[in-house]
Amino acid sequence: MKIALIGLGGIAQKAYLPFITHIEGIEWVFCTRNATTLSQLAHQYRIKETYTDYRQLVQAGVDAVMIHSATSSHQSIAQFFLEQGIATFVDKPLMDNGHDCEALYELAARKNTPLYVGFNRRHIPLFNQHLHGIQSGKPEQSLLSLRWEKHRFNQPGEVRTFIFDDFIHPLDSVNIYAKSDLQDIQVISHKTANQQLASINVQWQQQGSLLNASMNRVFGQTQETVTACFENQSYQFTNFMQGTRWQQDKAENLTTKDWMPMLTTKGFANMVEEWLNVVDSGKMPQQLIDRNIASHLLAEAICQKVEKLK
Repeated sequence: MKIALIGLGGIAQKAYLPFITHIEGIEWVFCTRNATTLSQLAHQYRIKETYTDYRQLVQAGVDAVMIHSATSSHQSIAQFFLEQGIATFVDKPLMDNGHDCEALYELAARKNTPLYVGFNRRHIPLFNQHLHGIQSGKPEQSLLSLRWEKHRFNQPGEVRTFIFDDFIHPLDSVNIYAKSDLQDIQVISHKTANQQLASINVQWQQQGSLLNASMNRVFGQTQETVTACFENQSYQFTNFMQGTRWQQDKAENLTTKDWMPMLTTKGFANMVEEWLNVVDSGKMPQQLIDRNIASHLLAEAICQKVEKLK
């Protein structure tokens, strides 16, 4: 299997290259406009085939591409490869608006070509080990509530960038039933004096579960917390590697294995494994398509509502 990585900036270098280049059976191709970066990384990871123009990859005979470039470039690059019938991976968000997300999936359907979106938080081993079935939308126990908080220190931002590039992580992580509109959703937001978005809290009830996503980018510290409640049993994770389970009126510490690599604990390894299975089969499960579209449409609806607020 031959797969090209397009865009070799910080995300690719920190979250993907350290482990995907060791996956057996894959011939990797690097592509970025920065010739210096391209040369350095190709040497570091012993990559033989490189390109500075993604359009040349069609002649390179790649089976799939992984797009790690800026969000603003996702549409043109993804559209190009989908038109060629080449399986396409795009780091979240797929697009920075709901309409273009739907349009790309319509193109993928016409071309019968997989379009995968990289949401690593769906695949965190510690969470999925204990919260069985939640991220697939089929909890093994009756889920009473799921709350996902992702906060940052002193980083208020432009509304659309805040919601699509950052808040979409906790939003998608609680959108396990693929909700796509604001009906019955409570949205509370706060802006700074210069109209930058500082914080947002979104909450709704679906299939008996109270779902809540929250982000405060003027918080005292960068942190992420996940809380899930079942009947007489509750979980709270303060990071991707440790948490607490409460049951029988007792607390139990939960941790990942000491030997588990950092990128595996953050869900990247399991996510890439799912993606490679998609490439191999040539098909995207409809459930994944529906949730990907739904989370982007929900983000769009939230964005439009917050943009109108003064």
